[in-house]
Amino acid sequence: MSEKIYFYPVWLRLWHALNAILFIILIITGVSMQYSDPQYPFIPFAAAVSIHNVCGVILSLNYLIFLLGNIFLPNGKYYKMKWKGLISRVKMQMHYYLVGLFKGEQPPFPLDRSRKFNPLQKLTYILAMYIGVPLVMITGWALLFPEIIIEKVFGGSGIFATIIFHIILGFLLSIFMIIHIYFSTIGARPSANFKAIVSGWHEGH
Repeated sequence: MSEKIYFYPVWLRLWHALNAILFIILIITGVSMQYSDPQYPFIPFAAAVSIHNVCGVILSLNYLIFLLGNIFLPNGKYYKMKWKGLISRVKMQMHYYLVGLFKGEQPPFPLDRSRKFNPLQKLTYILAMYIGVPLVMITGWALLFPEIIIEKVFGGSGIFATIIFHIILGFLLSIFMIIHIYFSTIGARPSANFKAIVSGWHEGH
């Protein structure tokens, strides 16, 4: 019988749910602002801007819950990276995803009470949650208050550069979310990880 581990306390599940909802709305409104035909917008431009801004502010406040929770509560231990030997561990995990998984092999880094993420997951989560998300929030806040943006960057408009950087970050985080959802289907059963984030209990292989 597989062991069940309580990986997701209530505060983390609530944060995760709100974060997912806000992120989806931000993607939809962001895409609508950038690519919709002005004559036939998916969402009227003014409404898309307002919704995007409000959700961005709420996302920033929600991120503080994640950050403080990981600083002061046990969940933060899962994000501590051991850099020595990281490349070899990431290669092992990538080989499992690309080859071993389809051969029915056991994962090289099974989850247990001391390890919630495999090395590749941990690396991407750190890049996304501790670098990507803060940067997209900083550029978003800067665009809310454009007077604080440097007027010229390499001879060009500082506001335009900030917009481009914000869009690129949003695109990369959107790709991360898609990959995150896909890899969430890899577990004891395709639905196991989704049930875990609702119940709080992870079921091992």
